[in-house]
Amino acid sequence: MRLSFLGTGTSHGVPVIGCRCPVCLSSDPRDRRWRTSLLVVDGPTMIVVDTGPEFRLQALAAGIDHLDAILLTHAHADHVHGLDDIRPLAWEKHLPVYGNAPTLAEVSERFSYAFREGVQAGGGKPRIELREAPASTFSIGTISVTPLPVLHGLLPILGYRFGDFAWLPDCSDIPPATMAKLGGTRVLAIDALRDRPHPTHQSIAGAIDVARAVGVQETWLIHMTHDHPHAWIEERCETLGSDVGARPAWDGLVVEALP
Repeated sequence: MRLSFLGTGTSHGVPVIGCRCPVCLSSDPRDRRWRTSLLVVDGPTMIVVDTGPEFRLQALAAGIDHLDAILLTHAHADHVHGLDDIRPLAWEKHLPVYGNAPTLAEVSERFSYAFREGVQAGGGKPRIELREAPASTFSIGTISVTPLPVLHGLLPILGYRFGDFAWLPDCSDIPPATMAKLGGTRVLAIDALRDRPHPTHQSIAGAIDVARAVGVQETWLIHMTHDHPHAWIEERCETLGSDVGARPAWDGLVVEALP
């Protein structure tokens, strides 16, 4: 199973519009971070986790030519506002879109034109079928998916586990029941907004503490803002998290996982 990190940045993306900080002006390509998203591929099955504002560009860069499903973590703009761009991937049938109940309710309101009869289609409407993610593990094609309920501040959202890989963007707290579901995870990709604490995100140290509690072998930090350059975060990870293989991820990173 191949997992491609389509984006690793926070809601503003990096560089940030109008910002002249050293990270936003950096020539290191790893400091250019599209909004956080993941592509999961196993044989013919392709799943995307979240469709942020750069989804069209991410799909072109990754060579996505079909999708079997979309998994949504939550309905914040940086995770869903590219949903309309799935139109070329869903001409012949509706594409299943999974999420928790609050996420699907927001999507149905924000993209109401996609579900309303009698609305002029223009260039086409996204043909999607909203499905509430089950509480237990389910399958999409050849891929086994385990939803992972976490908290993003006060907001209940979902991370996802695929075999021995877990994806946890936008999480400030992980309930004990979800920690139990993470048992046996080998590779963890987790929210690490910045070094300073934040009320709705993990810090770098907090993310590494979670990885250590889970007992993973490999940790990739995602959903990073422009506070720190990639090279600095690498050094920070060597100091704080070498025992869990902690490193900052970058757009285009590909890792492999066992089913």
